[in-house]
Amino acid sequence: MEPMPPPFANHLLASLPSAEWGRFSPQLEAVELPLGKVLYESGATMGHVYFPTTAIVSLLYVMEDGASAEIAVVGNEGVVGIALFMGGETTPSRAVVQSAGQGYRLRAGVIKDEFNRSGPVMHLLLRYTQALITQMAQTAVCNRHHSLDQQLCRWLLLSLDRLNGSELVMTQELIANMLGVRREGVTEAALKLARLGLIRYARGHITVLDRAALEARVCECYAVVKKEYDRLLPRQLAE
Repeated sequence: MEPMPPPFANHLLASLPSAEWGRFSPQLEAVELPLGKVLYESGATMGHVYFPTTAIVSLLYVMEDGASAEIAVVGNEGVVGIALFMGGETTPSRAVVQSAGQGYRLRAGVIKDEFNRSGPVMHLLLRYTQALITQMAQTAVCNRHHSLDQQLCRWLLLSLDRLNGSELVMTQELIANMLGVRREGVTEAALKLARLGLIRYARGHITVLDRAALEARVCECYAVVKKEYDRLLPRQLAE
């Protein structure tokens, strides 16, 4: 088992002013986030929000027939469970760990109390929510207008931005579920990128070999999302 990263490995937690950090830190609970773990189901009442540090969580919309498609990814830049502090308590999406790792969780009552103080925490969480909404909207546009090859490049780059290394542990079946396409389509797109020397794929491990080439190949959607996150959530360490 890998050592647990400190809470400030999550960029939102690292952006908290010292007073808010002093209230938050004793309440944070370190958690392991194994591949495939479901953090909340569609329609279920949430008991916690999660701040990933080394894990990536996928937000999926699940249809009645069981088919699913990813609407956003959350990693060390953000928080899973925005419905809690936005007043909804539940959401029609499912949150599932797409890349194993670690993180911290905070009880629902604590995050709601902090949000209701109408101070720095509220403003930080609202900026994050705006960035997340941008990612969701751009994902919908991308899935409608861009090729699977471009979608896979966007997905890989967004995931890389939320990891410390260049390797993702993912099966093609899971990627297909995320993108809402057939597994054969993902296999073809991944093999194409591998033949071009952009990635290496073996036994559920995807290693990005040439990030610059991925960025040159990806559609505009990646840059739109990244620019909005950088604008709304500039990197800042806790005092």
